[in-house]
Amino acid sequence: MAETTPAPGRSGAAPTRWVWLAAWPVTAVFVLSNAATPLYVLWQRDIGFSRGTLTVVFACYIAGLLGSLLVSGVAADRLGRRPVLLPALAVAVTACLVFATASSVAALVVARLCTGIAVGAVVSAGMAAVTDVAGPGRDRLAALLASCAMVSGAGLGPLLAGVLSETLPAPTVTVFAVEAVLLATAVLVVWRMPLPRAAATASGGSWVRVPRVPRGDGWRLALGVAVFAPGITATSFVLSLGPSLLAGLLGTANRVVAGLTAFVMFAAATGVQFAARGLRRHAVLAAGAASTTLGMASLAVAVHTASVPALVAAALLAGAGQGMGQLGGLSLLNSSVPPSRLAEANAAFNVGGYVPAGLLPVASGYLSDAVGLTTGATAFAAVLAALAVAGGVCVLLRRSVAAGPSPRDGRARGGGRPIGKAGRS
Repeated sequence: MAETTPAPGRSGAAPTRWVWLAAWPVTAVFVLSNAATPLYVLWQRDIGFSRGTLTVVFACYIAGLLGSLLVSGVAADRLGRRPVLLPALAVAVTACLVFATASSVAALVVARLCTGIAVGAVVSAGMAAVTDVAGPGRDRLAALLASCAMVSGAGLGPLLAGVLSETLPAPTVTVFAVEAVLLATAVLVVWRMPLPRAAATASGGSWVRVPRVPRGDGWRLALGVAVFAPGITATSFVLSLGPSLLAGLLGTANRVVAGLTAFVMFAAATGVQFAARGLRRHAVLAAGAASTTLGMASLAVAVHTASVPALVAAALLAGAGQGMGQLGGLSLLNSSVPPSRLAEANAAFNVGGYVPAGLLPVASGYLSDAVGLTTGATAFAAVLAALAVAGGVCVLLRRSVAAGPSPRDGRARGGGRPIGKAGRS
């Protein structure tokens, strides 16, 4: 069913509190996306599986996400945001139930697939819905909230899981019961959200397809993905094998420590977006590529010297790299993509980032099983650093067209829109 709520005009714009509330479903689903991270060591102990299998379980989330992105962006642009978000939240609740009762690798695979499907719908429809509710004149606030809702939720999930699993009974159950309650509140928000009608000019063609951007915007997509993909791949590695690295370096499997490491990583991704919002797009992207490169250098140092501070530095730099890559890449797209294609453009951007984020950590996990965690992590760091450097070089070569006036200039189109501006969708 398409949206039926009229879009608020300038004289009847939704209250600012609704712009903040509209970001809550994004946060709630992303809490689930990484809530299992500190618990994998428990499932490994109880079920019994290798690091390679662990990275496959982790990557099933990305498989579900990519499958969801094949349809959710187009559906959200044609039907509206609510008809996509409500089913996505139902799938997320299902994932909570499967996680809470998991007793096999197959159950973990199903739970991760369901999580990925829900997240795929949220990164396309949910982030566009925030801009819909904000309306004209509050695009900068909407863009910042939508982007930060994603990374803050991703960081809160493992911290919540780590604390609850260490302090309350049933460590692999309690966090998902709490998350189900959070998702229920997100359902209420989506149900009441003052969303506009679906755009009558939404794109035609197949409902299930690889998401794409309008003709002429391909270079913007490629430039953003060149920085965002290495950044999110770095954070994916820390999420999937970070607890194993911490256990080896510290000699402990304390889940609060693992959850706190992930939280700090995504806190950096959130904070850096506020700090970088006054910079030009090419500067944000170049800084993101540099941050990811330095993060991989720190990772190599950590595994060779058994240095916990170096591992924490790697997590912080990886988070900053993802945050700046995400903000700069979305800003490039949003400077020209029309409202009726925004959700699909978001989907295309995330496909470009999540494909390597799924493949490279899996390869690293199996390599670590074969040659040891130190060698596997070092090889991963070298490959990803090379990709980040290549992305940074592409940005610098294209900076004359990627650059725009400072966000405070507030001009429209032609590369002059504020960084992080999401556009009307």
